[in-house]
Amino acid sequence: MQVCMTNCPTLIVMVGLPARGKTYISKKLTRYLNWIGVPTKEFNVGQYRRDLVKKYKSFEFFLPDNEEGLKIRKQCALAALNDVRQYLSEENGHVAVFDATNTTRERRETIYKFGEENGYKTFFVESVCVDPEVIAANIVQVKLGSPDYVDCSNDEATEDFMKRIECYKNSYETLDENLDKDLSYIKIMDVGRSYLVNRVMDHIQSRIVYYLMNIHVTPRSIYLCRHGESELNLKGRIGGDPGLSVRGKEFAKSLAQFINEQNIKDLKVWTSQMKRTIQTAEALGVPYEQWKVLNEIDAGVCEEMTYEEIQENYPLEFALRDQDKYRYRYPKGESYEDLVQRLEPVIMELERQENVLVICHQAVMRCLLAYFLDKPAGKFSFMCYQWSALLRQSENLLIKVQSSDFSCPLMIQELVLGKYVFSYLIYSCDLMGDFTELLLTWNAVVFVFLLCFNSISVVCKE
Repeated sequence: MQVCMTNCPTLIVMVGLPARGKTYISKKLTRYLNWIGVPTKEFNVGQYRRDLVKKYKSFEFFLPDNEEGLKIRKQCALAALNDVRQYLSEENGHVAVFDATNTTRERRETIYKFGEENGYKTFFVESVCVDPEVIAANIVQVKLGSPDYVDCSNDEATEDFMKRIECYKNSYETLDENLDKDLSYIKIMDVGRSYLVNRVMDHIQSRIVYYLMNIHVTPRSIYLCRHGESELNLKGRIGGDPGLSVRGKEFAKSLAQFINEQNIKDLKVWTSQMKRTIQTAEALGVPYEQWKVLNEIDAGVCEEMTYEEIQENYPLEFALRDQDKYRYRYPKGESYEDLVQRLEPVIMELERQENVLVICHQAVMRCLLAYFLDKPAGKFSFMCYQWSALLRQSENLLIKVQSSDFSCPLMIQELVLGKYVFSYLIYSCDLMGDFTELLLTWNAVVFVFLLCFNSISVVCKE
């Protein structure tokens, strides 16, 4: 048995009956940890089974007395655990999320011993749900879109999946305050109505608990909007605290018209403490809340300079920034890595809220958008340039992507609003009805995204 040091890898083990949101939690947690710079990977045993069996027949595969089914499921679980070992022990991964039912105490003991033998800290996440409406919604929105039921009608798929759940119920042993008192875990009841937390052992487990206690599954829209064009944007200068240009004020009016037409219920508006975001928000004619953490990245000694001036006056700094834009820190300023840490409270609050419009800045938007796009740390500092390049291919671009756990078809439409081109890249999520809609602006060009809260494909290439 390996000795588990303070910074040893973490194995997160999901627990719960089918249709309780385990995969939803796994994906969100994986995305969050990667975003804050903790290398994390999800291992979904159901996908291993689909890859091995290819063709799903019926719920009978999951019957407790189906020896062939038991053998295959055990084989898939072991294959997933072997991949977990390779990721954490050989590929420098920090956290692995083992997504399976793990409904028996015997199975959880086996996984716990596996963690001990390899020097991992094991943390269990159980999702318990008795609300029939939530269960039914998850079955309809997720499982009916699964490859398992591609050739079935909705009624046939629902009937089969309900029987599949029954296959687990008789042997299901929930985490118990007394029997499992020595384990580290969080127990989530009815997707966040109440929680039970036991033996949080380290910083990572603490972050996991904090995050899971903030997420919810209420359908809502989150709009991310860059401020209108500023006076310094006109001069090609970065940072500073200028007001809006004439064109920036025109954009603010068009944004107000667009938001009003959406008729969004109980919309909250957040801005940074900088003039250009505040002036953009004031055009909406509604109350808004200022957040200092939403201020643009601090360029330090390079504030209010053009990139040509930076290259001329600080050639070494200019070169260093090109080499590693994510970790590069402006002299007396910030890096993108610093910015992500600064924005973590915003992500937590966005997860808690319902409909929100965030009017912010380019670098801030990159970081927030990376979270929703499941972009790991270090891979999103050029994202807006990629979207801008995408737009240049077509002036009037509306991309609507309906996304679920299993597919991501693409549909392109066109929309023009007034003087401004609106580009829609829309992702909708069938997973427990959770989705977000993001509105981004690049000077006079507007981007609108409807993104799922889970892993999704990114339209542009790296």
